[in-house]
Amino acid sequence: MIKRFSQTILRRMQTRFHYLYGGADRRCAERTAMMVGRYGVGTDGSPSDPLWDEKDSVLITYGDMVRADDASPLTALHAFLREHIGEAIRTVHVLPFFPSSSDDGFSVMDYRTVDPNLGTWTDIRKLASEYKLMCDLVINHVSRQSSWFRDYVADVAPYRNYFVEMGPRTDLSQVVRPRNSPLLSPTQTRNGERHIWTTFSADQVDLNFKNPDVLFEFMDILFWYISMGARVIRLDAIAYLWKEPGTACIHMTQTHEIVKIFRDILDMVAPHVVLITETNVPHRENMSYFGNGDETHMVYQFSLPPLLAHALLTGTSRYLTPWADDLPDLKPGQTFLNFTASHDGVGVRPLRGLIPDSDFDALLSDVERKGGRLSYKQNPDGSTSPYELNITWFDLLSDEPDRVTDRHLARFLCSQAVMLGLKGIPAVYFNSLIGARNNLKGVEETGHNRTINREKWAAEQLRALLQDGNSHHRRSFDYILHMLRLRARHRAFHPDGKQQVLKPGNEFFAFERAAPDGSETITCISNLTDTPREILVDERFPSLHSKDHWVDLLTDNSFGEPDPMLTLAPYQTLWLV
Repeated sequence: MIKRFSQTILRRMQTRFHYLYGGADRRCAERTAMMVGRYGVGTDGSPSDPLWDEKDSVLITYGDMVRADDASPLTALHAFLREHIGEAIRTVHVLPFFPSSSDDGFSVMDYRTVDPNLGTWTDIRKLASEYKLMCDLVINHVSRQSSWFRDYVADVAPYRNYFVEMGPRTDLSQVVRPRNSPLLSPTQTRNGERHIWTTFSADQVDLNFKNPDVLFEFMDILFWYISMGARVIRLDAIAYLWKEPGTACIHMTQTHEIVKIFRDILDMVAPHVVLITETNVPHRENMSYFGNGDETHMVYQFSLPPLLAHALLTGTSRYLTPWADDLPDLKPGQTFLNFTASHDGVGVRPLRGLIPDSDFDALLSDVERKGGRLSYKQNPDGSTSPYELNITWFDLLSDEPDRVTDRHLARFLCSQAVMLGLKGIPAVYFNSLIGARNNLKGVEETGHNRTINREKWAAEQLRALLQDGNSHHRRSFDYILHMLRLRARHRAFHPDGKQQVLKPGNEFFAFERAAPDGSETITCISNLTDTPREILVDERFPSLHSKDHWVDLLTDNSFGEPDPMLTLAPYQTLWLV
């Protein structure tokens, strides 16, 4: 396989290197060819199995989300997965498990070492032997406390050229900022004071990809992760990678070329490994990372969480339905990663322009009423605007901050049913799986808004939560796993299957999913309101209207003749065949 395709791909990569690095392109191509076989990757061919199917789903978790006195956190997490989740989840996204100085792992000090507070590479390999392992290539920045940055300060090669220096008077007013912290951070070095580019925080120092050595450093790290069992690689904060004063420094053509280089590498040595870009930006910008089928395999469906929350809190699909209906048909080898919550907050930049400003402002107020926080970014004119809601997904959909009602739980589970049904691969965050509440104490302790949704759990604490059959934690956990297992048994939920958005009225959100080979069709209908709703099965539901009997997969209840009327309880979802 490598011999057959490598020369074609290497020639393509050389063209990309020429665009990025001019006359250094030939040397870059030679370096790439020499990397094939690094850590054993690409030496024995790779399986040509499909990248995904209806059984694929993702659990997003920290390496220390579960803690036990008698085991490393990674071992405790693995034990929890074995005992409570089993095959309901196929892929586990372990958020950065490397030594880090801030941002809960996203300020990496050493990319090639597992944080000893979490475990070892042996723990990672064991996890990867039972689940597909998704891991982060934190590519935009590195910790100020890393050896790379220490050597930069000391003017030691090659690291003296690994970072982006910029004069403090440089006009950077056009730069798009995801934060409101200073873009440049002064640093004392062996050569005097230098101002260093820091997109996200002073502790997270941006890397200089105008230097090809930086790119090849990360290519080597990519090979290492694959050799350790990684099957999904997440390019973190990739949109901000290439810096060019006088531009917005986001979604640069050079950044897209680097994504294409990583895709070329995977196509050449590890075609079974999936690439996903993390770009929390408006929908059309996010979609650009599919390229022409030559960039990422997957993009996050960033508009879904805020749109779905808005629909459930207002009881209308008025804006959710046209957005879903406008989703494009993707090319083979492309799909969405659908989610409602993650380790970060709910990004609201992807919501701008999709709902009225008055609804947007009302959503922000509602988050604060429920104990949540708002995080802000800096705009080119110096003003700030909200970019993220910091609140657990469970509490975002609450009625009252201080107690859980049946209506609240039903609304939450409806959100999960919608997400799990949509075309793509579903991802569930650990704290959503158990219906976690706002961790306000944690926010007070750390001073960071995102801590509100990053609570960690003792194994015994989790066991106690899940033993109480009446608790919302256990009910959430059981029903989400129930839906995941059902989904895995039906070809209609294959990510490559067709999706048709239906329009039965704003009180509902409905769509049909069909297997790629047409062997099965499932109609998903959700009542977005807090009252029972009736709906007539007519020509608006093409696959149901042609039949006289239907079964709801979620409850096994039957419907149909002589009464073609469906009655949905508040926030109920039906998966009808």
